Amino acid sequence: MIEQDDFDISSKLHTIVRGEDEAAMVESVGLALVKLPDVLQRLRPDLVIIHGDRFDALALATSAALMNIRILHLEGGEVSGTIDDSIRHAISKLAHYHACCTRRAEQHLISMCEDHSRILLAGCPSYDKLLSPHNSEVYLDIIKSWLGDDVKDHDYIVALQHPVTTDIQHSIKIYGLMLDALVSFNKKTLILFPNIDAGSKEMVRVMRKKSIETHPNFRAVKHIPFEQFIQLVCHAGCMIGNSSCGVREAGAFGTPVVNLGTRQTGRETGENVLHVRDADSHNKIYHALQLQFGKRYPCSKIYGDGNAVPRIVKFLQSIDLNKPLQKTFCFPLVKDSISQDIDHILEKQSALAVDLGGTNLRVAIVCSQGIVVKKYTQPNPKTFEPRMQLILKMCENAMQDAVSLNCRILGVGVSTGGRVNPEEGVVLDSTKLIREWTSVDLRTPISDAFHLPVWVDNDGNCAALAERKFGHGKGVENFVTVITGTGIGGGIIQHNELIHGSTFCGAELGHIMVSLDGPECSCGSQGCIEAYASGLALQREAKKMNDDELLKGEGLTTKLSEPITAAHLINAARLGNAKAVAVLNKASTALGVGIINILHTLNPSLVILSGVLASIYEEPVKHLIASRALLPAQSTKVVTSDLEEPALLGAASMVLDYATRRTY
Repeated sequence: MIEQDDFDISSKLHTIVRGEDEAAMVESVGLALVKLPDVLQRLRPDLVIIHGDRFDALALATSAALMNIRILHLEGGEVSGTIDDSIRHAISKLAHYHACCTRRAEQHLISMCEDHSRILLAGCPSYDKLLSPHNSEVYLDIIKSWLGDDVKDHDYIVALQHPVTTDIQHSIKIYGLMLDALVSFNKKTLILFPNIDAGSKEMVRVMRKKSIETHPNFRAVKHIPFEQFIQLVCHAGCMIGNSSCGVREAGAFGTPVVNLGTRQTGRETGENVLHVRDADSHNKIYHALQLQFGKRYPCSKIYGDGNAVPRIVKFLQSIDLNKPLQKTFCFPLVKDSISQDIDHILEKQSALAVDLGGTNLRVAIVCSQGIVVKKYTQPNPKTFEPRMQLILKMCENAMQDAVSLNCRILGVGVSTGGRVNPEEGVVLDSTKLIREWTSVDLRTPISDAFHLPVWVDNDGNCAALAERKFGHGKGVENFVTVITGTGIGGGIIQHNELIHGSTFCGAELGHIMVSLDGPECSCGSQGCIEAYASGLALQREAKKMNDDELLKGEGLTTKLSEPITAAHLINAARLGNAKAVAVLNKASTALGVGIINILHTLNPSLVILSGVLASIYEEPVKHLIASRALLPAQSTKVVTSDLEEPALLGAASMVLDYATRRTY
């Protein structure tokens, strides 16, 4: 056809690799890329005109762009299905100038940041031929030459179906259903072979399996000259398939079209097109043929008015070849405040926090602002192996959830009861509440499992770290946190640093002795704060009172089957039980004396009471400090913690404070 139009042929390249599959398409592009540089270097064109969205056109666009040759792309900015969409837009990004067909395509190119001054709304060049006057006698001869003498105007079908390269198997299925529907419809049909895209070989195999080439109602051809083809489409009773011709050229004549599948999804179409996007049955396609065959629609000029070629020629003549070749893009203004705001950056940074308590094992995702995004709780197994397996499993679940929650996990922090070597991430020995928890390396298995840095520390120290980052200790250089719960523990911040001690038993505040012959403590000594003021100590006293029937009082009922806890003692004291009040006063005094010893030793500016018993002890401790501490220490502020999850937040703070510098 190019030779028939009397063009001078400067070079012929054979670049199509047979095979009709995805690999053949890639090999064809590669072969073209190998051969094109030599041709372009020899011809040295001022500009290359590239049409459409075929993969061979992508090879030419790539070569010309890399060789600094100007490119004019025709019919860019349009939207359709299959891989053609990606190729079309890729060529547009390589091209320096654009001649598009529709207003919507022009807007798409502008949205793709192409320079509006280099975009021409020309219309489709083929419409110049389509909308030109046609000789009525010639078209009858064309119809007869392709379909036989007995075929009448508007009483035949043109079928053209191509593979959808992004869903080959489904497009083959639709092709078979279309052929079955055409056989059933029993009209003369001119069917063109599919193009050479991946999947075409299988489609031809389906055609031959159904004996379409020898069927009396079908004429199967590989090529028809364009001028004859448009006459056949113009006078057809219907066109069927998924070719762009059906949604573009056929509209210029008002020819009814049945468009199958998703290959042309997004294309602008006239009212002549009936879409069967989910073409999953013979009956559906057959019914669409019944609705469309023989109708005539108004001519559509969506894709042009017949004057595209003069516009494009004028546009080409306006290009100044002396201007710089460098392509520019027109990016829309983007607010940079969001991406530059440090709070926006940090809110996604998160830690995985693990808290090993005597009763429960807890894991949480904690963001940099101290918010527990999600928490997981399971009973803490009594033995080592099940406990380690559960820790890893719960952490794995949290890591998976963190992705959907948009949390970037920087590391894992572990809070555990017992004496901990934080430098090695090893639990040296533990309390009686956590069995089989001596000489346990926590850092290595967790780090190996998730490839993240891991920090481990004692739960009392973690409570102090939580206060330093998220609580009352924020901005305070020297303070002490005292945990009043099942046991008594705590942490010391001195000159903004956590105190561990030479053998990692610093801040064992619960084991400060306040009496030489007091009650026995869990550590084996006597007279420790924990032996007086811990939840276990109060529970012990409550049980004694209950056994002696001294716990009962007005408004207090205790069922025989109900376990006695510290809460019963506290309730009894609130109801005026003198014995319960005396026990709480003694516990408060022991805790207050211990805290006074801390004040006289460390002289902190703040004491933070944390844990479930903090509110019970706050006022008595303040009163004792005011009456019995040295005068300079009496001004020390005592507050109750506002943090609901000090152990988890402390574990998270180790990660959030140290993850970026990887030191402790």
